[in-house]
Amino acid sequence: MRLRALLDTDALGLRLLGGEDELDRTVRGVMTTDLRDPSRYLSGGELVLTGLAWRRDAEDSEPFVRILVAAGVAALAAGEAELGDIPDDLVVACAKHRLPLFAVHESVAFATITEHVVRQVSGERAGDLAAVVDRHRRMMTSGPAGGGPDVVLDLLGSDLDLSAWVLSPTGRLIAGPKVGGPELPTDMCAQLAAEHLAAARTGRRGPHRVTLGAAPYALFPIRSSGRSPQGARDVRETVLSDWLLAVAADAGDWPEERLDLLQGVTQLIAVERDRRDAARTVRRRLAQEVLELVQTGAAPAEIAARLRVAAPVLLPGLGAAPHWQVVVARVEWDGGDIEGGPVAQSLLEEILVDPLSTGPEPSDRIAVAHTGDEAIALVPLPAVSTEHDGSESGIHADALLESVRDPLAAGLDEDGRVTLGVSAAVHSAEGLRGALEEARHARRVAAARPGRVCAAGHQELASHVLLLPFVPDDVRRAFTARLLDPLRDYDRRHRAELIPTLEAFLDCDGSWTRCANRLHLHVNTLRYRVGRIEQLTSRDLSRLEDKLDFFLALRMS
Repeated sequence: MRLRALLDTDALGLRLLGGEDELDRTVRGVMTTDLRDPSRYLSGGELVLTGLAWRRDAEDSEPFVRILVAAGVAALAAGEAELGDIPDDLVVACAKHRLPLFAVHESVAFATITEHVVRQVSGERAGDLAAVVDRHRRMMTSGPAGGGPDVVLDLLGSDLDLSAWVLSPTGRLIAGPKVGGPELPTDMCAQLAAEHLAAARTGRRGPHRVTLGAAPYALFPIRSSGRSPQGARDVRETVLSDWLLAVAADAGDWPEERLDLLQGVTQLIAVERDRRDAARTVRRRLAQEVLELVQTGAAPAEIAARLRVAAPVLLPGLGAAPHWQVVVARVEWDGGDIEGGPVAQSLLEEILVDPLSTGPEPSDRIAVAHTGDEAIALVPLPAVSTEHDGSESGIHADALLESVRDPLAAGLDEDGRVTLGVSAAVHSAEGLRGALEEARHARRVAAARPGRVCAAGHQELASHVLLLPFVPDDVRRAFTARLLDPLRDYDRRHRAELIPTLEAFLDCDGSWTRCANRLHLHVNTLRYRVGRIEQLTSRDLSRLEDKLDFFLALRMS
């Protein structure tokens, strides 16, 4: 579409401030930004929307415009909601560099302009499919008359006979067709997310074509404003937080018109994501405020007062939260040139949502802040109860790990790592500082374990597991070799299974009868094997000290 067409649409509220000789420029996309240097997100031809938050004084306008011109953008549209009239220095800079400049009336949302441009661009490309895009756009509006992404996916099914789902990077189902569409099993969601993350790490443009079982799928990335695949400085900055659109079809033989249409649909769904991200701003700020109070040693009464303000936002309709949990995450990449805190923050906001919940809204009870390279989540619990196994309800590290490990490992590839620590539930402001330290200690325990994605909970901090990870590698190797290498060598030569026997014997607390039953051996055979273990190692398995040494050696091996 041409810039001139934007001025002819009264609903967009655009007023031309300069560049009337450049109105025949072609607009190929739209991007919203308030970064001082958005060049890494620009690929050329965009209408750039900005609220001017990047401008601190008059000297900032010239370099900002110069960056846009160098990136080949079509025009700049500045909102009047923040500063009122557009500053003269920005008008002068745009005129100097022949960059068309529009003013956006304060009553017009940037999302309205984004949707209009996406619709027009997709419509021009798709031709006779433009009517479908228009229907999708109209149904994307929130409220009873809209329906959000679910209705868009229903229309993909009814108009194009395509089954599609929106998934989080960990495979949580965010949206799917509601009207007669097929269901996508939880394990399939996780596999599709893993395939998408692995493909994204290769740097290839979507859609990514995969086959699970005998079924083909096309995977389209969904990125918020400013997350351009061409302009992103490093895919690792966003790969763990981008949504994806999974379409049950082989896109290999699709015409360009249909591919363009699906790309347009992902941009429409990205509007929903932008809305979700904007809603998280308040919760992030609340988490940051509480975290700063906790870390600076503020009085419990002051922390409690802040929590009373935060609770209605984090627990709408439920009043104050009787219990809180803290989850700490750290994302690390080889080379250390990517700031880990923001990546970990976005990741926690995704993975702390119940993996069985659907829709973009369940995260509205999670507040995540980041400091340095770690992210810290403040999770309110409406109630804490004791479950059948004696554990408390709430977030459990092992369940959290199980739900996200496989997809995230694919996105981390061979150069990234995620470690998580989970605290116990606390019932007052006095306990938050301890919960934070507990979660950090648990994360360090997780960090000492092998694997790309590791988690540890507070339960492990009261056992030997807290100590073992911090034993130096050379000491660990020497200790385990002295005790276990003679047994391993003997097993290799004689297939005697001394190591499995030792593990079972210790696991049965030294009970001959229980161990023999577990191994399906006669007690005399078990006694022979234990005697051989003692002979090879010069240890006595009737002594507590020697049992403990063997136990630790097996755990560290």
